[in-house]
Amino acid sequence: MIHLNKKLVLGAIFLSLTFTGCNEILDEQPRSIYTVDYFSSADGINQSIPSLYRHLRLLYGNGYFMSNCQNGTDESTFAQSADGNFRELDMSGNGNVNSNTFPTSMVWSAAFPNINTANGIIEKGPGFSVPESLISEARFFRAFDYFMLVQTYGGVPLDLGSGELKFNINPVTTSVRNTVPEVYTKAVFPDLRKAVDNLPANPRITGGVTKNVARLFLAKAYLTYGWWLQNPNNIPTYPDAARTDPDGHNAQWYFQQAYDIAMAGITNPGQYALQPTFYDVNEGSKDRNSECMLYADHTQSSSYYNESDPVGFGSGWAPDNFAAWMQTWNYTAIKSSKTTSWGAQDIVSSVQREAAQPLGRPWVRMCPTIGVIKNTFADKTNDSRYDGTFVTAYRGNWNKNGTGLTTVPVLYNANNLPVQPGGVILSFLLDDSQTPTYPSGSGQNGVGAGTLPGRADWIVAPNGISRIVYPGLWKIGTYRTDDPNGLGYPNAGLTRPFNVAKFSEFYFIAAEAAVKGASGSMTARDLINVIRARAGKWRYNNAQNTTYIADNSAAMTAATPASITIDYILAERSREYYGEFYRWYDLVRTQKWGDYAATYQIGGSSYGNHTPQTVTRNIQSFHYLRPIPQGQLNAMEVSADIKAKYQNPGY
Repeated sequence: MIHLNKKLVLGAIFLSLTFTGCNEILDEQPRSIYTVDYFSSADGINQSIPSLYRHLRLLYGNGYFMSNCQNGTDESTFAQSADGNFRELDMSGNGNVNSNTFPTSMVWSAAFPNINTANGIIEKGPGFSVPESLISEARFFRAFDYFMLVQTYGGVPLDLGSGELKFNINPVTTSVRNTVPEVYTKAVFPDLRKAVDNLPANPRITGGVTKNVARLFLAKAYLTYGWWLQNPNNIPTYPDAARTDPDGHNAQWYFQQAYDIAMAGITNPGQYALQPTFYDVNEGSKDRNSECMLYADHTQSSSYYNESDPVGFGSGWAPDNFAAWMQTWNYTAIKSSKTTSWGAQDIVSSVQREAAQPLGRPWVRMCPTIGVIKNTFADKTNDSRYDGTFVTAYRGNWNKNGTGLTTVPVLYNANNLPVQPGGVILSFLLDDSQTPTYPSGSGQNGVGAGTLPGRADWIVAPNGISRIVYPGLWKIGTYRTDDPNGLGYPNAGLTRPFNVAKFSEFYFIAAEAAVKGASGSMTARDLINVIRARAGKWRYNNAQNTTYIADNSAAMTAATPASITIDYILAERSREYYGEFYRWYDLVRTQKWGDYAATYQIGGSSYGNHTPQTVTRNIQSFHYLRPIPQGQLNAMEVSADIKAKYQNPGY
């Protein structure tokens, strides 16, 4: 069933979180409603700040926003159990994106209430001697939200009812959209520039925004606006506006600004730094590391601060972090046997549902395309990022289920060979150099996996992945420390933070700007090779479940082309950030979406269907903007023709 959001308003109703201390953590205090009265004192304004951070949970870690950002791109398609929230976004004739499509409405509904909260802090704060360093946190988030909005929908309203960028306290039933240049030059850029000037180099609170967080988004906004001004593929914008800058700058000026600001972030890192390996960035025990600059935080220690029961049954709804479920297939369907006779009474689910980073709760809503596995991550030997992104080995954990299986020391698996707890039950091969013998249908193992001579693990080759059996997402998977010997709480929402911004992106922004003509001390190849050199360094091998020390950085950097293109940067961005809500925005910014995602290959939705099918998508130029949500249109008391003009063309 498609989830519908009925709170699409531009009003002044807020779900707020307050804090009592300014030096350690966000001490959140959930409130059901946050009223205008709270802006009548310094304490009230201070107490409104954490709501700005809390609203990140509405998007980041939300599986439906993941669909908005990844389905329909070259990275993902819908999986066997997908509903319309995922099929519509695939753009392949399984429903059409429209004003009632829920995932595409999420930025609108999350951003505007937060913008108005920020407006109140910015407007009222100086009168109560709230320091500009604190007010600049609100400036950052107002710019952050407007940047998300303008990338998603085109021009959006700067006036929520009381004037442009003014705090609104009255319900309004009309709305006028500003143009893209107005949103950038009146809201995004000024707020981020002031945030860069006034935010501290080190965070006021753990996870708080800083000068470098603001630099990252200012550089990215300049880069994105430069592309918009240049418009290489003549993608339409809305509301109609000339591709000229009100401040008189051309696209090249903005690309240079993006480069310079990104380089300032690299050379003045503050507390931020690249982690030594890609594995270190994403391994659960290393969460909140120095590479992670901004995140939607969660905790396993308290339902109060987590806003959901860390050990209960997750809602599959914000503010839970549940994105990892979307691209987790039902590995619990894999079968092994207590005996070599495989009698009905001997059949066992050898991989149980577990709150562990490679496993977690299966929803089977999204899956990677075959092209991702074979082409994007073609180098799986030197480059650690495939192993550090996907789950390619599913290991037996039947002994942890607390029932009679606890004492079963061995199960029989492929080729009737024995497997012990912790042994590999099913593997995804790294390439198609070997062809497994697949059964007809689900087969003995229950999931249609194949066999190779002499191997005890069931096998699926890259060409054999399908909408129902595919590598899971390790990098954003469940991580818990409260049940190390059992299966834990796999059905609860994830208690990991979900990363919003990483220090590594400074290198990608500067490299992209350099490809677009910016110049400076490092070339695009220099910058990309910093990331690729790190990708060549291994500390652990997930597939082998063992420490693995290797330094392939020389091979990685030697393989980097002498001339870097936008296509190469986009491939590197996919390898670095797969599954982290970047892809649709990357392809829309560079106007490559229609080229990259026009077709894809995937197997069918039934166990045993290993025949790749080529699917064609219908991506039109108007799709580069998402539709204005129907809830917003319904709330406007204006004539039908004004509503029609408010909506983006094509919808």
